[in-house]
Amino acid sequence: MAETSPAPGILRGLKVLEITHFIAGPFCARVLADMGAEVVKVEPPGKGDPLRDWGLKLEGQSVWWSVASRNKKCVTLNMKSAEARPILDKLVAWADVLVENFRPGQLEKWGLGWDAIQRLNPRCILARISGFGQDGPYRDKVAFGAIGEAMGGIRYLTAHPPEVSDLPPVRTGIALADDIASIYAVSGILAAVYERDVVGTGKGRVIDVALYEGVFSFLEGSLPEYGKFGHVRRPEGSTLPTAAPSNAYRTKDQQWLIIAGNSDLIVQRLLRLIGHPELAGEPRFASNAERVKHRGELDRLIGAWVATQEIAAAEHALQLADVPVGRVYTIKDCAEDPHYQARGMIQEVADPRLGPILHPGPVPRFDPSGPGTRIAWAGPALGQHNREVYGAIAGLGPEQLARLSQAGVV
Repeated sequence: MAETSPAPGILRGLKVLEITHFIAGPFCARVLADMGAEVVKVEPPGKGDPLRDWGLKLEGQSVWWSVASRNKKCVTLNMKSAEARPILDKLVAWADVLVENFRPGQLEKWGLGWDAIQRLNPRCILARISGFGQDGPYRDKVAFGAIGEAMGGIRYLTAHPPEVSDLPPVRTGIALADDIASIYAVSGILAAVYERDVVGTGKGRVIDVALYEGVFSFLEGSLPEYGKFGHVRRPEGSTLPTAAPSNAYRTKDQQWLIIAGNSDLIVQRLLRLIGHPELAGEPRFASNAERVKHRGELDRLIGAWVATQEIAAAEHALQLADVPVGRVYTIKDCAEDPHYQARGMIQEVADPRLGPILHPGPVPRFDPSGPGTRIAWAGPALGQHNREVYGAIAGLGPEQLARLSQAGVV
């Protein structure tokens, strides 16, 4: 398929078929596309992926879509149509990897379960992202990212302590469970590619990622602490229960500053800076275990000093003292920050429908000795690559495509 020819990336040659909607599956495939995989995204004819309609819009076009499906080739296919099945079979036979994030059993309803995929393409790797996984008593329950955060245990921890506030636990402001699951799916895909192509099995694998499990894996020592001591880690607001000081402090100009003094030497420097050098050797502040016990007193001392400072002055003084510090950024701060810009994390992309638009740079970065990650194009229009993809993979000519389009198949 030479019609759309992006700059080569580190995953050049890897062919990915994306049959997904909403967030987790599209994000997984976008990461692979950023690294150079050739991704063909299948959408239903008509409205396409619901992500096309999410977030702020310009002349009816979602600006989020520009990022969510960048570097992908977008085709339309009505998976419920009998005429779609031969086309779908050819796409599966072409693919190294198939990514899907429907409820368990949906692929099987379309006649595309693992056995069918293996018959069509024994090398194909199937990455499945769902709320609760492909088996277990909850497999058929409907779920979105918010449910994964709740069951995964993180939503409980994102509240303030009950003695401080009885407001509900807050979400992080993004689809955290979906994003975590996506990254795990990417790592699973790359591991399966290694096994197939480097170890040399020559066979595909099923990768099963559940939204709640990705979140659960981020809970650090919570499970062994419960298993050994019956300890249930509780909400701590903006503090860190295992280290002190680590908190958000309000400045004189009503900005929030994060200070993380997670070592004994850092705390000594911090205490001297805020005007309490006599406390640097105090037993209650000499070790992390003791500081955690006296966290409230330490936070009050730091907070009192920060409250007298403008944010720029406080940040500068703390940096000079070699104390880890950072203001709480808005997206405006991120976009205008010189470090973000120097590392290519703020990139202006030419979108044919939206004009110049800002994209977050691909992650991770690779050294410049060869192909790495790239943004080749913005999220395409619905069905933009039908002619290219179906011509090259399914052998469909313009007249056949026109007929299938008229029939609602593509």
